[in-house]
Amino acid sequence: MTSTQSAPTEEAVRQALTKVEDPEIRKPITDLGMVKGVSIGDGGAVEVGVYLTVQGCPMRETITQRVTDAVSAVDGVSSVQVELDVMSDEQRTELRRSLRGDAEEPRIPFAEPGSMTRVYCVASGKGGVGKSSVTVNLAASMADRGLSVGVVDADIYGHSVPRMLGAGGKPTQVEKMIMPPQSHGVKVISIGMFTPGNTPVVWRGPMLHRALQQFLSDVFWGDLDVLLLDLPPGTGDVALSTAQLIPNAEILVVTTPQQAAAEVAERAGAIAMQTRQRLAGVVENMSWMEMPDGQRMEVFGSGGGQIVADSLSRALGTEVPLLGQIPLDPRLRECSDAGEPLVLQDPDSPAGAALSDIAKRLGTRARGLAGKLLSVSPA
Repeated sequence: MTSTQSAPTEEAVRQALTKVEDPEIRKPITDLGMVKGVSIGDGGAVEVGVYLTVQGCPMRETITQRVTDAVSAVDGVSSVQVELDVMSDEQRTELRRSLRGDAEEPRIPFAEPGSMTRVYCVASGKGGVGKSSVTVNLAASMADRGLSVGVVDADIYGHSVPRMLGAGGKPTQVEKMIMPPQSHGVKVISIGMFTPGNTPVVWRGPMLHRALQQFLSDVFWGDLDVLLLDLPPGTGDVALSTAQLIPNAEILVVTTPQQAAAEVAERAGAIAMQTRQRLAGVVENMSWMEMPDGQRMEVFGSGGGQIVADSLSRALGTEVPLLGQIPLDPRLRECSDAGEPLVLQDPDSPAGAALSDIAKRLGTRARGLAGKLLSVSPA
């Protein structure tokens, strides 16, 4: 019996490769100049040459598998062989220019007048209120709904976001760009990815500012819908640097119901009056504990979140909403320790549902055109 199946064409193979995205850059490898060549042998045997951006690329196996799957689906292909090579310095320079433009000095895309990314700075007056847990779960919930989300672990001294997101990978550097690892569909960068083991970071203010600047400008984030910054507690150097580097960022205040925590949280929110930033709202964490009989135990008191929202509303002269109240749930801690956000593991739990609702409220806000220049002119 003879086969009547026609051999695949190079055009068909290259068309299939347009559907293969680089897992770090999230653009087709054909657009990035990563396809070295395509050759078709007897019987439909196809060999594809692919350039990796750097030697020892951590995504080499993923890229190989994606290329193999895409080309195997082409009619007439009997086998696929992927040969990997590494880009030259000139090719990496051209790649950087295609992604970031010709500017030699890195810039912060979120501070550009035309940026449509919503930037939220998750702040708290004091530590221990669950700010990082809220940040991670909001990011994971937004990404699960199809948004392009990034997280900057701006708590340089107390970085914990990588563990909570399960982001165990290391950043890859291409030219002067840093490719952030991804976990649960969220791009994340943290100083913990650059320090060995659990080494503490002992820096003064100027170093903190420079680190945050590099996270925002040197990292290739792509076109994000939402960027979340997990700020350190208080109103110190990082909070001021954030206001300077991304003046259009909005502040999201996290507090607990306890009166003492609420008073401190007001100070974190009141910094918006000095930096002229917008307050997105207040989140009350550890609001109550659900008991087996259905009753609620208010471990840390009640009303703190609403007190903060009302106080900031009066101070700013505009409504600052209480976006939600998150129950005290041991699974929130367990999931964070395991690197599996609660909103993904148990979205129907009381705490998971509350976090998902807050993420929906923040994530569905339109990317406004206020302050943007439109290409129109009078006739």
